[in-house]
Amino acid sequence: MKLSSSTFLTEKKPLLKQLVAELDRRFEYSSVLAADNRAYRYGVSRQGVTAGSDPMFSERGFVARVYTAGSYAEYSFNAISEEEIPCIVSKIEESLVPLKDSVPESVSVFLRARTEEEPASFVKSTEYEIHPKDLGDAEVLKKLGAIREKGLSLKEGIVDVMVNSSWQEIHKVFISGKKDLEQNILWASASIAALATAGRDLKTSHSGHSILGGIEVIDMVADKIGEVVDTAVELLQSEPLVPGEYECICTPSVTGMIVHEAFGHGVEMDMFVKDRALAKSFVGQQVASPLVSMHDTSCNARNTATYFFDDEGTPANDTLIIDHGILKAGISDVLSAGALGTVPTGNGRRESFERKAYTRMTNTYFEGGTDSVEDMIASVKDGLLLDQPSSGMEDPKNWGIQCMVSFAREIKDGKLTGKIFSPIVLTGYVPDLLKSISMMSPVVELEGGGMCGKGWKEWVKVSDGGPYIKARIRLG
Repeated sequence: MKLSSSTFLTEKKPLLKQLVAELDRRFEYSSVLAADNRAYRYGVSRQGVTAGSDPMFSERGFVARVYTAGSYAEYSFNAISEEEIPCIVSKIEESLVPLKDSVPESVSVFLRARTEEEPASFVKSTEYEIHPKDLGDAEVLKKLGAIREKGLSLKEGIVDVMVNSSWQEIHKVFISGKKDLEQNILWASASIAALATAGRDLKTSHSGHSILGGIEVIDMVADKIGEVVDTAVELLQSEPLVPGEYECICTPSVTGMIVHEAFGHGVEMDMFVKDRALAKSFVGQQVASPLVSMHDTSCNARNTATYFFDDEGTPANDTLIIDHGILKAGISDVLSAGALGTVPTGNGRRESFERKAYTRMTNTYFEGGTDSVEDMIASVKDGLLLDQPSSGMEDPKNWGIQCMVSFAREIKDGKLTGKIFSPIVLTGYVPDLLKSISMMSPVVELEGGGMCGKGWKEWVKVSDGGPYIKARIRLG
């Protein structure tokens, strides 16, 4: 079933066109992005049951953008009527635009070329099997509760099982002199975490799944409960790892963390403008193994960062970042592309209509290879299988990486020994890590249950992933 349009935005669209027409009489360019989004979270755990709106991703409002005299200006507002249009135009024309002339002399104003738009008009919607609103809160919580109860019954030592799900319904309209765009999108995710204890030891294991779709995602993650519980109990026997460089097999989720943290942020081209990304100096050069091809796509993956146009009205795009080891391109928003003289890639995203658009990742992944997972493990004489990423941070200016992985399984003479180490810290210089990749499995998996911040703020949904990879990695 296709997601229907927002009644609110349908009613406001004629007013948005009227506003753009008024702004076009005064400025070289104008546009309006309108959003009517809502998000919802469910959870069951030892602490109780929760179901309610997620205020971070629930919003209703508008942002107008104008271009004049070499720079852009933006004004956000949450109400529009025919009577209010002159006031909005006045605010932009008389209050906002002149701010550029009052900037202190010590602060430079960076002038940008205006990006030309190609005409476009469409209404597009994603599909789903079950909308959470149709299922109802009680039934959703019943499904989550059943998974939790099953997990608690599987093994001794499990003191809690946390099962969560969330969804976002996104309705956006973009209007400019050349564009009339509408998109209606439903994303959903679900996750399971088990908590095991023995004496004073406490260990956790988790698994998640995310889709471009509805609450059917809960059924997709339900069959992971046995594996999650088994791993949590197994981790009670884990040992600390001796720091060093190891031959490693990474699961798709760990590969995804490497893709996102090691290279994704480093090719966000607003960092090129500020000279805060080393990747700017390596375009056209080898930065990874010839086996590695990397994409960022908002149109060719069905996950939690898929859309039809970004928050600046640029059509969704599939950007080939690395092509067989060669860094080909970065990703960009309109402003960074204008500053660099390149074409926007459709990666301008806002936390909300009240926030600035930055260059942001969408669905970021490595392409698959030709090696079976069995062959990959068999090829390792003395190494580790890394699983369950937990957090990461990057240094785009120096291409450093530091990530946390929940555990590693020992491999000796091509076989898993059953020995397990935890926790694991993954570090290193990004090109060294990527150039060491020597095997990749065929199947690509993506997961987007979490969020990504720009530094420490500006949160948006992303997904990342790839195949199993074999590489030499520094661990601690």
